[in-house]
Amino acid sequence: MSETAQKRAIKNYRSRLLTRGVARFEVLGLEADRGLIRSLAKRLAQNDPEASRIRLEVTRTVSTTLGNKGGILAALRRSPLVGADLEMDRPFDPGRTVDL
Repeated sequence: MSETAQKRAIKNYRSRLLTRGVARFEVLGLEADRGLIRSLAKRLAQNDPEASRIRLEVTRTVSTTLGNKGGILAALRRSPLVGADLEMDRPFDPGRTVDL
């Protein structure tokens, strides 16, 4: 059974993409973002220094640090109040007496 011309064309096209190191994939998103996603994909596929810069910036923007241990500690160490020698004591208040 022979392939149709269209199936051969698709097979050849995808083969050429693989030799260029480009992969085909599907993403889900809002209809309004279609042009943005396509232009971003085209720009990243150029694989030049500008594409590397965009890739790094997008990765920084969308990456989450929730899985990293010590994230809270690192945030506290970056605080502008580090080394400010703040007095954190508060006066002791025994409260009021309550008749039970």
